[in-house]
Amino acid sequence: MLVVEGLTCRFGTKTAVDNASFSIGPGSFVGVIGRSGAGKSTMLRMINRLAEPTSGRITFDGVNVTALKGRELRRWRARSAMIFQQFNLIGRLDVLTNVLMGRLATVSPARSLLKLWPDADKAVALAALEQFGIASLAVQRADRLSGGQQQRVAIARALVQEPDIILADEPIASLDPHNTRVVMDSLQRINRDFGITVICNLHSLELARSYCGRLIGMAAGRVVFDGTPEQLTETEAQRLYGLESDPRGNAAATPDALAEDPVLGIPAFA
Repeated sequence: MLVVEGLTCRFGTKTAVDNASFSIGPGSFVGVIGRSGAGKSTMLRMINRLAEPTSGRITFDGVNVTALKGRELRRWRARSAMIFQQFNLIGRLDVLTNVLMGRLATVSPARSLLKLWPDADKAVALAALEQFGIASLAVQRADRLSGGQQQRVAIARALVQEPDIILADEPIASLDPHNTRVVMDSLQRINRDFGITVICNLHSLELARSYCGRLIGMAAGRVVFDGTPEQLTETEAQRLYGLESDPRGNAAATPDALAEDPVLGIPAFA
């Protein structure tokens, strides 16, 4: 069980997440929705501890995640795998090596630098690529793949971490409709077949309603909706986004309120 209690994150005078509280049971597929600037990305980064909470607490199965340091923090980051909008692959390396990066928590730095990966880890990585139909791309450079292929490689990398939770931060934001479905289907398969909890930031209400069993809506850093897709009525959607959603259930994304995280150098408040 993941429990978030009174979580707040401030960057200077800007409050990115404001007193957020919720709990998520194992095996859930949860969509975090809201307009740009709502605090969705910062929330996921705090759960993984890529962003530090200003106050509040995160616990997982009774362990205080917000207090972890050193080796225990690295282990937690392996257990709570991140998938990023920008894929975060090393373009000059081949696909298999990128996936094997998900095993860094179990391999010494020297072995990884020398690419002396254990055969068992290579087998796990190839099996993960096979899961998503891209094992044939194992020896190709990552930067030669399409966006959809790169994101599937990133999902395979997350899977080989053997995580309890996958945190997907706008994983389909830069993809075309076909690859959007491929990536979302891949996350759904991981959730269904492996029982891994998936928490996914999404702008599209249509996708959130289609794939997620529960939706957490954020506005101005606060959790303002928490319920099933059926409970997210048109009125609730309009209140959440502060604008009219279109007939397909998509809310227009707004570019305002995006700011750069002073630590990470990437948009922090999406």
